Amino acid sequence: MCGRFDQSQTARYYASVFGWPDAVFDSEASPAWNVAPGSYRPLMHVQDGEHRIDDVFWSYRARWAEGKVPIVVNARIDKLTNRYWKPLLKSGRAIVPAEGWYEWTGEKGAKQPWHIHRKDRAPLFLLALANFGGFTENRAEAGFVLVTDDAQDGMLDIHDRRPVVLEAADAQLWLDPARSPEEALDLARRAALPPAAFEWYKVSTAVNRAGNQDPQMAVPLLD
Repeated sequence: MCGRFDQSQTARYYASVFGWPDAVFDSEASPAWNVAPGSYRPLMHVQDGEHRIDDVFWSYRARWAEGKVPIVVNARIDKLTNRYWKPLLKSGRAIVPAEGWYEWTGEKGAKQPWHIHRKDRAPLFLLALANFGGFTENRAEAGFVLVTDDAQDGMLDIHDRRPVVLEAADAQLWLDPARSPEEALDLARRAALPPAAFEWYKVSTAVNRAGNQDPQMAVPLLD
């Protein structure tokens, strides 16, 4: 899974490196080194032909599922064609730009956070699904989730799941509304960056507290 991520650049920076100089912004979110569920973060998506970056709530539960399923922050890639997720796979595809994400090892009470990022330190384009409509009772009705897949190789030492990350060009194809849900899912599976593209290091346990924000949180922990 992915329960925190590092989005420590501005939305305009991410739009620039993504190749969206014409993006329409509705984002007031500040850069954050320790993004936790329940916060509003910039998402990239295409709406009515416009390249948009909007702040969306990280957590999701469909309106009709109140009392039936829990609020979640991730969606498994192998479940995206079921009744729950397919409507968002069709019309709610999005990208979360980030510098990295966090996972933990160790026992409860002594959890060690790790910062996972590209070896070349380029921005990550994380696959997401979102409901960009409004909500009536719960903010999670109009929220987003990150798409995850099984971890492989050395990543299994940190966690058994990981976000699906694409190169910018493939991420733009994922966002294309003309692409069918089946084509988008096939792209996600074929083009996902492999574990060899990433590296990770230990960081301060200050990350363990959701409200903490500091640039030092993403810096390698000295042994």
